[in-house]
Amino acid sequence: MAKAKGETGGLDPVTLEILFNALRSVTDETFIALTKSAYSTNIKERRDHSTAICDPPGRLIVQAENSLPIHLASMTGLMQALLAKFPAGDIREGDLFVANDPHVAGGTHLPDINLAMPVFLEGKLAAFVCNIAHHADVGGMAPGSMAGGMSEIYQEGLRIPVVKLFRKGELQEDLFAVLLLNVRLPEERRGDYYAQIAACRLGARRLLEIAERHSPAELAAAYGEIVSRTERRMRDAVRDITDGKYSFEDVMDDDGLGAVDIPIKLEITVEGERIHFDFAGTSPQVRGNINVTLNATQAAVAYSLKAMLDPEIPNNHGVLDVCEISVEKGSLLHCVAPAPVAARAHTSQRIIDVVLGALSPALPEAAVGAANGANTTAVFSGIDPATGQGYLYLETLGGGFGGRNDRDGTDGVQVHITNTSNLPVEVIESEYPLRVESYGLIEDSGGAGEYRGGMGIRRVIGPVGHTCTFNGAGERFSHRPWGVFGGASGGSGRFLHVRDGGGETELEIKPAGIELAAGEKVVVETPGAGGYGDPKQRSAEAIEHDRASGKFSDEYVKRNYRGDG
Repeated sequence: MAKAKGETGGLDPVTLEILFNALRSVTDETFIALTKSAYSTNIKERRDHSTAICDPPGRLIVQAENSLPIHLASMTGLMQALLAKFPAGDIREGDLFVANDPHVAGGTHLPDINLAMPVFLEGKLAAFVCNIAHHADVGGMAPGSMAGGMSEIYQEGLRIPVVKLFRKGELQEDLFAVLLLNVRLPEERRGDYYAQIAACRLGARRLLEIAERHSPAELAAAYGEIVSRTERRMRDAVRDITDGKYSFEDVMDDDGLGAVDIPIKLEITVEGERIHFDFAGTSPQVRGNINVTLNATQAAVAYSLKAMLDPEIPNNHGVLDVCEISVEKGSLLHCVAPAPVAARAHTSQRIIDVVLGALSPALPEAAVGAANGANTTAVFSGIDPATGQGYLYLETLGGGFGGRNDRDGTDGVQVHITNTSNLPVEVIESEYPLRVESYGLIEDSGGAGEYRGGMGIRRVIGPVGHTCTFNGAGERFSHRPWGVFGGASGGSGRFLHVRDGGGETELEIKPAGIELAAGEKVVVETPGAGGYGDPKQRSAEAIEHDRASGKFSDEYVKRNYRGDG
């Protein structure tokens, strides 16, 4: 067994790489275990969850490869809240902590339930095995806990501070009963909790197996090196950006409660290996639930910087350490209680757009047209007429990804910080009393460019043999995703209510409590994405491919590309 070297506990490169990959394999295995054992489609099919290992001081060391980037800061936020509340002597073997609250427990919104299990080696705390899963409902005033129209955190669902769900291996039955009593579909929630618990226990076992081959001192040394080499690599990449100031601004469509065109402003200052993000001039926090906590802003900024500078850098605390952020407390991007935050992913996507927009002139080869910029949320809930039991189908649908310097944007995908999947039609119709009438890409929705933007998705869905309720939340419905370096904007999104017989009504951007009778449907259209470069520079071969693909009309091709029809 390789031994730690020197007073600093430094490891030789081979041992460090072995340990790093061993730790990463633990998070990847626990991610898969959670996927395969969860009850809800949002976790088992869409994989809206993350797994990680944190060290005793609470730094995130390794995150599973398929984890969501937005969960990067949620993990560290949980650990900061946990360690502030529980002294070292009150953290014991067999404990398991649960939390979700954005204002007191480091979360970013209530549906993301965080678990953390301490792992002890030779009687000393050696690590925390953590996971986050997006539960389809955590109570509150609207099914799915994600609808527009909520004006304070109390309306969004059950708030969980950092508490022990297990004490020394014993489930706290009274606490668990409270958690399940305050949600819709408690049996589904129970199953998802059990999947998270099992994933934590699996991760702890795998860490103990690693400890059979490597000492606690080696593990501690590996933690430090993993974080520090990530930070060094990030700072080296920052140094390659030309020193200077870079600025950009964009707006949110609305907050669902009357505020519109809500500004997000950014100035980035680069000096050597330092990079500072200043969001002065951004809107104060709003009444609607698009506010963002500081740790979610940190995650969005860190993701953006990594994506533009070095996408292969692993997600850990070293990425966060590089990002110096100034944002006013009480603003849209650093909200305070009781601000509602359920739809915070929409705003996180816009933060990314603003960072990418600001740095595009400095990093043109890494720039992209604005992606769909949304997590278009659709929630259908009601009573299944076949079983008499309640159901709740929640999904955030993808859209277009922006054109890049050497290729077209991808059609119909989740983008940036929410790398989940789109739910297959077969799963929707087999699990819920719903029918998907159509599902496809939206013609002409990708922004033109030398490299075009990706296309949005159109899904038409309605209840079968019963009345249900629809709640939604959209963005980039009013303000289309912009292009870069002359690229055109992508298409916008919308919700439509189609009545039995064919009449249709366009819904608000963040509709709540829409009743759908049998035979009625909702049309969900998600935004496309912006193009990259002057459309007149698009190759004849690419134009002909657009024409032949059926994705773009002859009129679109004639309007955007050289007028040669």
